[in-house]
Amino acid sequence: MKHLTIMLKPASSLCNLRCKYCFYADITSLREVSSFGVMKESAMTAVMDHIFIDLDDGDYLTLSFQGGEPMLAGLPFYRNLVQYIAGKKRNIHINYTLQTNGILLDDDWCKFLAKYGFLIGISLDILPESHDAVRVDTAGQGTYEQVLRSISLLKKHHIEHNVLCTLTRQTARHPAKVWAQIKKLDLSYIQFTPCLGDLNSPGSSAYALTPERFFHFYSDLFDLWYRDFATGNYRSIKLFDDLLQLLAKGLVTSCGISGYCQPQIVVEADGSAYPCDFYCLDQFRLGSLVSDSLRTIYEKSAVSPCKVRDLLPELCSACQYRKFCGGGCKRMQRETACMPGDTFCGYQAFLDHALRPLMQIAAGIPG
Repeated sequence: MKHLTIMLKPASSLCNLRCKYCFYADITSLREVSSFGVMKESAMTAVMDHIFIDLDDGDYLTLSFQGGEPMLAGLPFYRNLVQYIAGKKRNIHINYTLQTNGILLDDDWCKFLAKYGFLIGISLDILPESHDAVRVDTAGQGTYEQVLRSISLLKKHHIEHNVLCTLTRQTARHPAKVWAQIKKLDLSYIQFTPCLGDLNSPGSSAYALTPERFFHFYSDLFDLWYRDFATGNYRSIKLFDDLLQLLAKGLVTSCGISGYCQPQIVVEADGSAYPCDFYCLDQFRLGSLVSDSLRTIYEKSAVSPCKVRDLLPELCSACQYRKFCGGGCKRMQRETACMPGDTFCGYQAFLDHALRPLMQIAAGIPG
């Protein structure tokens, strides 16, 4: 029995927003072809054929749609995809997830997403002033209120969803305001994604997180979260949940959290396959799921140069958390942990602060 996750980018890097910190816009600007447009039906069916031919009955498959903005592929694309998969009549357990900026959500979309049990990740940078400064439309206008309306639609249609907040150095200065706004908006599931520096010029970004900001934000947020948790008011913060699962059951529930990459394939709109969302670059292209088997793509992914771990920073050698950190995600270490030569690690400092109460909570989680 296999558990596979395939990330699909059916609208490539196309987007109806112009977010000032978009890591995928940075990556695709370095490719020979920055956008492959919308996935053609012939490519979609060929990709699905090559995925399903290597699956056995009883396997678990997660199809995760991201972008760019994946909803730009259009509702007919998704209807055709789920109908094509249903026509295969295979005993495969399929989960659908979709990450969106929320701008295109309406009742028609929500009826479809609810019918097929999509888990939705919707981007909201929690604080209106933070969100509207960077998550702007093509006219340069903020989109906070539009996203709030879309979250209301998801709730109306009882669609499971979580909020994805890109944690910039600006937002990270205000953990108390962030927590208060989370409670005001009654958000139940929140994932903070570190804002990354540009791939080829990491020091040039005005928004990229720093290890110091990572530590101060998460330490203060943890104290606020723990105070509410202790009184029976639980909200899911992805990093805290990941650590609890790791401590309680030894489960790795997020890619990179233990210093290594989880098996994953990213498929662009033309069928090109890559080993990681952070490295959808020409030099890391694995082949095409339009013409190559899933097994072949996975074998190439396992030995991709982007997954080769560089020497860990000096701080890691004597770190007491190395056994379940392993240096973390190599693409995020500059923003969250440490680089060679650094004398401070944000992740180490956070664990110094939060590990003891996390272990106490984990001890009460059933095995």
